[in-house]
Amino acid sequence: MAAFTDPSCSVGAGSPRAVKSWWRLAVLLLCVSFLPVVTGLVEGLYCGTQVCYDVLGVTREASKAEIARAYRQLARRYHPDRYRQDEPGDEESATKKFLLIATAYETLKDEETRRDYDYMLDHPEEYYQHYYAYYRRQLTPKVDVRVVILVTICAISIIQYYSWNNSYNKAINYLVTVPKYRIQATEIAKQQGLLNRTKEKGKNRRSKEEIREQEEEVIRDIIKNNIDIKGSYQKPNLSDILLCQIVLLPYYLSSYLAWYGSWIYRFTICREEYGDQEKLYLIRRYMKLSQSQFDSLEEETRQSYLERQLWIKDNYEVYRKEQEEEMKVKMATDPRMKRYRRWMKNEGPGRLTFMDD
Repeated sequence: MAAFTDPSCSVGAGSPRAVKSWWRLAVLLLCVSFLPVVTGLVEGLYCGTQVCYDVLGVTREASKAEIARAYRQLARRYHPDRYRQDEPGDEESATKKFLLIATAYETLKDEETRRDYDYMLDHPEEYYQHYYAYYRRQLTPKVDVRVVILVTICAISIIQYYSWNNSYNKAINYLVTVPKYRIQATEIAKQQGLLNRTKEKGKNRRSKEEIREQEEEVIRDIIKNNIDIKGSYQKPNLSDILLCQIVLLPYYLSSYLAWYGSWIYRFTICREEYGDQEKLYLIRRYMKLSQSQFDSLEEETRQSYLERQLWIKDNYEVYRKEQEEEMKVKMATDPRMKRYRRWMKNEGPGRLTFMDD
């Protein structure tokens, strides 16, 4: 019986189907040729295309002592200061060899770097991860971040204290020139016997300039010891600088929580009456003033707040509206504000004139 054959199904060397298959294979090989070659040894990472263990002549199981011993031996041999060149050009190759040896030692002496390098040798297919691990370790600061933060806080605290002390000295220097405070300081100095001049004779006699300088120093010390400066020009305190504030933060936080709990218990649960300190605290909070700003107010002013019962919210709203109305009237009647409005109207911004020369 004759076998059944279909001429259309024959696959010969010159058939159209075979030609199409060869073209597909050629295109596939061409595309694969453009793919990056993934190997465990990449130029630019660690020892480049050479194995760091082979560079030092040790095995992967070598200990740190064996690695260090191999490095010292190779360093003595290829160090540029000790290497003796036999032919021209050997010095450059020896320098490159020494740099490669040093790189291999730096890679293998550290446990974490050696672990990353061994992982690269065992998993060459993770191409981009090796780049990331290598350059992340290279660019990571070697100094402990905690040390950097501590040094920064100390530097800020020193600058802060110096700035406050400078402002305080400027305030004292200004107050020394104010006649009101100079007269008061002079009276106090005379009462204490610091300015009672005695006749000096012989070698102990001082010049007028020395006596005047001493008197100025006495007046300055009296003003500094008796003046009470509040605000940004007050006397600097070590507990106010940033470093001390951070150290004392747990204490401040616990104190605030204890005070707040006591406030809720006394005045919300037990319904106690407010004392003067609590009333002044509520008034200061309504006025949105800091403790130092509120303390800088005169005692009579704070007593007037208590007399008007401004710790009650409704009374404070009435007082605030009164202050706003007084400010409007003052701005309307103040000669300086009138001159300013006249200037804005006639000569200030927005005025369009034609100057005829």
